[in-house]
Amino acid sequence: MKPYYALPLGFVAAVALPTLALAKPVTVTAQFADYGGYGLYAAVYITDPQGKVVQTLHVAGSRAKYYRHLSGWARGARGPIDGLTGASIGSGGRLKVTAEVADAMLDAGYKVQVDTAIEGGNEFAADAAAPLSAASAGKPAPGNGYVQSLTVSY
Repeated sequence: MKPYYALPLGFVAAVALPTLALAKPVTVTAQFADYGGYGLYAAVYITDPQGKVVQTLHVAGSRAKYYRHLSGWARGARGPIDGLTGASIGSGGRLKVTAEVADAMLDAGYKVQVDTAIEGGNEFAADAAAPLSAASAGKPAPGNGYVQSLTVSY
């Protein structure tokens, strides 16, 4: 005789396993240039093929009043960002973020973008961008401002 809980656990596993296969861990590494001055604020996010923000992966810098200076991200960010924030980044620092990204975004024209800003310094919307594609995975993309390179791996 089987225990009464065998069927519900089997059912839960059968339903949950396909859901887990619909997302993949993606690691984004941004290497920043030696810029001097205050800590750097950065938003790491995903845009769809039309350039609309669809997912925030991380926001570096804890003072929300400066988020508006991350203009590409700030215009389209929606929903709470609790748990996605961290300290600002020092000159020459590196930011490494791993997040679950829907499989439907891979090789479908989506991009990872990074906006940067420094208090009393410059602001760069889309400072760096890299496609979410197998062809570019692991290959560094150059930045236009404070980002020296951006690498996306999965």
